[in-house]
Amino acid sequence: MAIYHLSATTISRGKGQSATASASYRSGERLYSERYGESNFYVREMKPETFILKPEHAPEWCLNREKLWNEVEKVETYKTSQLAREFNIALPIELSKEEQLKLTKEYVQTNFVDKGMVADVSIHRDDRGNPHFHVMLTTRPFNQDGTWGNKSKIIYILDEQGEKQKTKAGNIRSRKDNFTDWDDKKNMKSWRENWATLTNMYLEQAGSKERISEKSYMELGEEKKQRFMKDMLLEKWKNEEKSANV
Repeated sequence: MAIYHLSATTISRGKGQSATASASYRSGERLYSERYGESNFYVREMKPETFILKPEHAPEWCLNREKLWNEVEKVETYKTSQLAREFNIALPIELSKEEQLKLTKEYVQTNFVDKGMVADVSIHRDDRGNPHFHVMLTTRPFNQDGTWGNKSKIIYILDEQGEKQKTKAGNIRSRKDNFTDWDDKKNMKSWRENWATLTNMYLEQAGSKERISEKSYMELGEEKKQRFMKDMLLEKWKNEEKSANV
């Protein structure tokens, strides 16, 4: 039975996480961390199917997993820096491995890479009944010349005379202006809807009557038996995500 599962989280130094360790865990590849001076490797019984997609203007070294995440660690200098955004998404068992791969690539390309993010994807098939993929996304854009761009800029709030304003505590008033809309909550709604729409298209093309929806049980009016079965599967997801806090 095809299930809908799409969860998102951030990988950040503030949580004690490392970009290279996180990429190593998901890809099953040994990666050396220049920042911490150590190699990360997590043994998996079945090697994940991995690939990296990048915008055309991003440099070629982005396609090297170890280089990519070491460069992210270098450019993100704060002790609380957000290093990556990650999505964990269920793949329908009704599709063949080739169809699952094609679906994954199309979704990642159109929803993330075309927006300017580099996407590091790992498809896990350790459990035949629970195929899914992880995608780690860069949170900082690239300039057209291939150099790292800024995430945001500080805009000072000025008075009528064009002078900087201060708070009662004496701090200068300002606001942060993001250079991308990647953190916009509207994107999450679109990303969730787009996954359901594209997956259902693939299921239809494969001749399957199964369909998924990003809507809640209350919105769909699911029967209790279906709800119980899906909750059992989703519980497996939660347990895996808790153990993958790297």
